[in-house]
Amino acid sequence: VQLQASGGGLVQAGGSLRLSCAASGVTFSSYTMVWFRQAPEKEREFVAAIRSGGSPNFADAVKGRFTISTDRAKSTMYLHMNVVKPEDTAVYYCAATRRRIILSQVRIEGEYDQWGQGTLVTVSS
Repeated sequence: VQLQASGGGLVQAGGSLRLSCAASGVTFSSYTMVWFRQAPEKEREFVAAIRSGGSPNFADAVKGRFTISTDRAKSTMYLHMNVVKPEDTAVYYCAATRRRIILSQVRIEGEYDQWGQGTLVTVSS
């Protein structure tokens, strides 16, 4: 399994950005896929999760602004970031595990054994 995150860049507050995670060797129907982020001098934190047959799950900080989706034909997961804020500035990582993680566990970083390299998002005010 290889995960490759891309799509980061500089965006103005209130704007939109789409992050991509190209996932080779992943069968979306049996994996849990997530996005985490790490802001400067802060711990890495959960952003969003998607599981086959389950509803997407979002951190409170991004709920209503971000959406998550997959394109199985392209073996790619997306994070659609809307109405971005300066506090969304971070390195965004995609991660996966070959299990369907129960909802109460999706936010736990240690549940995921495959990680992409991260893509930097900078939101200017």
